[in-house]
Amino acid sequence: MKIRTRFMSVWGLLLGLLLVGCSSSPPVVKSGSQSNDPVRNRLLLVYATWEGVPYRLGGNDQRGVDCSGFIQQVFLQVNGLALPRTTAQQVRQGQRIKRQHLQPADLVFFKTGWRQRHAGIYLGNGEFMHASTSRGVMISRLDNPYWQDVWWTGRRLTSDE
Repeated sequence: MKIRTRFMSVWGLLLGLLLVGCSSSPPVVKSGSQSNDPVRNRLLLVYATWEGVPYRLGGNDQRGVDCSGFIQQVFLQVNGLALPRTTAQQVRQGQRIKRQHLQPADLVFFKTGWRQRHAGIYLGNGEFMHASTSRGVMISRLDNPYWQDVWWTGRRLTSDE
């Protein structure tokens, strides 16, 4: 019986590793309470309405959302800004920002596979919100080794986007 249990645990771990997709994510980060940054606070209010919404490729509503659809919906809710739908289009918006110069509401992009891309919205304090394939809409830390290894670029949107 112990061998079967151990085999099932190893099998589950291997299966989980094989399912790493657009944004299978490291452990969930619970973001701190309100800060002095009004942009972060507005983003966290919107996040509260999306937290845990499941990942759905091509989705852009509360029934399921992918990473670029989530970004599109958040910016529409926060300031009425209509962003393009796909990660490939969103990464061409605004101006390139180095990781150390990120500010709340900047977009963050990751290369999670040979042709896979993932995106989120920076919250400040090293955190970003995104739609994870494994956990749905959540907050993660940029200093997590996984996200550090797959970092691609940051983008700051301008008022004329």
